[in-house]
Amino acid sequence: MNTLFTINEHELLLNRFPISNDKNLQAWDSSDEYVLQHIASLNLDSNSNILIVNDSFGTLACALADFNLFWQSDSYISRCAVKQNLLDNQLTPNITYLDSLTLPSTDIDVVLLKLPKSSAMLAQQLEMIAQSIQPNATIIGFAKTRDVHSSGLALFEKYIGSTKTSLAKKKSRLIFATPDNLSAEQAQGFKPTILEWPLQRHNFSISNYAGVFANNKLDIGAQLMMDNIPDDLGDGYAIDLGCGNGVLGLSVAAKNPNATVRFTDESFMAIASAKLNAERNLPAQSECEFDWHDCLSDYDYDQADLIVCNPPFHQLSTVTDHIAWQMFNDAYRTLKHGGKLRIVGNRHLGYHIKLQRIFDNCTTIASNQKFVILEATK
Repeated sequence: MNTLFTINEHELLLNRFPISNDKNLQAWDSSDEYVLQHIASLNLDSNSNILIVNDSFGTLACALADFNLFWQSDSYISRCAVKQNLLDNQLTPNITYLDSLTLPSTDIDVVLLKLPKSSAMLAQQLEMIAQSIQPNATIIGFAKTRDVHSSGLALFEKYIGSTKTSLAKKKSRLIFATPDNLSAEQAQGFKPTILEWPLQRHNFSISNYAGVFANNKLDIGAQLMMDNIPDDLGDGYAIDLGCGNGVLGLSVAAKNPNATVRFTDESFMAIASAKLNAERNLPAQSECEFDWHDCLSDYDYDQADLIVCNPPFHQLSTVTDHIAWQMFNDAYRTLKHGGKLRIVGNRHLGYHIKLQRIFDNCTTIASNQKFVILEATK
């Protein structure tokens, strides 16, 4: 794997987080290079306040460490990555870390926005940016050319102002938005969009912040899992690992009213959604905890009686199984002796092989043509 990133006379050692041994993966792409080369051509004042949004592994934060940085991400893993890469390169910038629902505390001069996968997330981020900038601010979006669509450009026009794109370079493109539409947006103020939809079969009303997985309907795998949630926990301790909007944890809590349920995810908006859903759907006496975290790293040994999980099989746009491996290994460490991990996954992913290797056992609880529910006992 290439870890040496050379840009604008800087040489940086950059790693993905967690570190990957895949030689085809690196911590930056050509769109990062493109936007950094453009920034160098602007000759910015070193006192400029730069807002960096969706910097997956800290490439921009490291390359722009001489400026005043406001670094915003929905991802806990991305925050871990930027901190580690700054440390590895002995960089100590004036940097303020922001979660995905917090505005910068001062006016921003330059915004660098890497386009997210979700159009709902892009709309919310642009709405937030409109509240944080002055009319003379520089707004630059960037992405691989395949990810720049007319619908996204229309959102820049709506929330920021006149928008144009650069020529393609190394299959990447920049987006330049002129802040000439701010007065209307700033007058409205920022209020995050929350999508609400009924889950009638389970008598839940589900709320989702922007960009959270399955944001307007229940996916088939989660439905199968909710039909196979155990109800014999008593006053035990359960964890919804990678909880998303929290539907699995809600089912655990509803079927086990005396249990304590912890919702954990690396997405800040997922945790915000899960917390809102617990408040709206569970009795006030339900014991619920919420944790924005990297899987179960740093959790105590022998803590949980049950862990439920619908593991992702990608990180950003990269298909990978390392997150599932980490989830299963973390679950084994965190479970009590006799505790159970129950997961749902596509049949073709072969999770039973991983569980058998880690737990030395694996049982099929239920299945359909596409998904399977597996359980492993510590």
